[in-house]
Amino acid sequence: MASTLQAPPPAPPVRPPRPPRSLAGPFVLIIIGIFFLLANMGMIEWHRFGYWFSHYWPVLLILWGVVKLLEHQQASRTGARAPGIGAGGVVLIVFLVLAGLTATGMYRHWDEFGDAFHVNGDVPWWGHTYSYTDELQQAFPSGGNLRVTNDRGAVNVSTSDDNQIHITAHKRINAERQNQADDWNKSAKPQISVSGQAVTIDANTRGAGDHWVSTDLDISLPRKASVVISTHHGDVSIMGRDGNAAVTNQDGDVSVTDLNGSLSLNLDKSSARISEISSDVSIQGRANDVSLEDVKGAVRLDGDFMESVKLSRIAKPVNFKTSRTDMDFSKLDGYLNLDSGDLEATSVTGPLRLHTRSKDIMLNGVTNDVHLEDENGAVEIHLNKVGSLEVTNSKGDIRIYVPEKSSFQVEAQARDGEIQSDFSSLKIENGDNRSTASGSVNGGGPRMVINNEHGTIEIRAGAIVPIPAAPPSAKMPKTPKTPEVPEPSEN
Repeated sequence: MASTLQAPPPAPPVRPPRPPRSLAGPFVLIIIGIFFLLANMGMIEWHRFGYWFSHYWPVLLILWGVVKLLEHQQASRTGARAPGIGAGGVVLIVFLVLAGLTATGMYRHWDEFGDAFHVNGDVPWWGHTYSYTDELQQAFPSGGNLRVTNDRGAVNVSTSDDNQIHITAHKRINAERQNQADDWNKSAKPQISVSGQAVTIDANTRGAGDHWVSTDLDISLPRKASVVISTHHGDVSIMGRDGNAAVTNQDGDVSVTDLNGSLSLNLDKSSARISEISSDVSIQGRANDVSLEDVKGAVRLDGDFMESVKLSRIAKPVNFKTSRTDMDFSKLDGYLNLDSGDLEATSVTGPLRLHTRSKDIMLNGVTNDVHLEDENGAVEIHLNKVGSLEVTNSKGDIRIYVPEKSSFQVEAQARDGEIQSDFSSLKIENGDNRSTASGSVNGGGPRMVINNEHGTIEIRAGAIVPIPAAPPSAKMPKTPKTPEVPEPSEN
């Protein structure tokens, strides 16, 4: 009888040894933890820790790489498998890079961020806020002029009752401790110097190095003095001057009123409210809201105005130029409101020249010549006195209102639109693709040339529009207030 042999069971598969875990992640975490511990113990200032991390966080990646390189070399010598990065390591690297880039960006733009959102104290990486006040005064030279520089803080200029210049500096300093703020306060004292007729004031906010200092300056001086002011991250207010004024401002509001000289503004992401100016006004740069009223001189605006422009009672020519709108006229007895999609003006004296696009235009009470070009917007013009008129538009209707007894002649053409008129003496032909109107009214006079594409043309009899007393519901930028000492789309 044959015996049966039972095959031995198969040997279990030999699993390769599991590679050791990498020490790179724990090594980096230990270093970060040590720094956090030292900051919590007060051995390292939080803002200094933030400064180091925002500048030197790539060193952690370098250390990570060095540890991985050493592990690879050790594995090669022993013939073992080098440890990989692993999912946790990938997450840590991604988090470290994102945190480092964020910290770098915040540090580079922290001044703007802090000033914009009023984050200037009692934040761990920012420190606590300590307040100080400095008082300075001295004789102001007869016929002198003033120049003010302030990198961070407001400047308010008013009139003094004597021949002195008086300066009150309201200072805010961010520090971990009071003794640090006291030391930095001594280094950031406002500086005043006199050279002949020129008086210079420097807020000296950089005197404490890279430590955060903000200084609001209240300055009073004789009314006849001219002023030149340059500020960043702060408002400017000028009241009561017989001399000229020039302001360069970034990220602030500028208010100027009761100025008998000329005014020049160079703005960058700032707003301006200007009133009662006896001479010319020039504004350039990139501005937000701009408001001008009661200006007896000429006005020139050149730049990009992101939100709105409001003009009221301008006695001499206005020249307005942006990347989208080019306009000039001789006088404004009423008001003009301009924003990204609309232009409304009343009681404008021509010759008026306006080139723009993508705006609905309403001109009420226009006198003398008009030359207007628009597209992607409706045009409506009410004429008080007929002059030479030329209007070109596309993708929007045109309406012209003319005093009923006026004398003028018309030559109008509309493609893909009709022409209508209240004046029976005009010859109108409306076709499928093209409409025309021509003729004279009340014996003829100034010539009106109107061209439109993809829109209608209406020529209506309208009454003379009276001059309004003030612009309706005009929203003006607020006048900067005197600073208080705190407690411890393009048009």
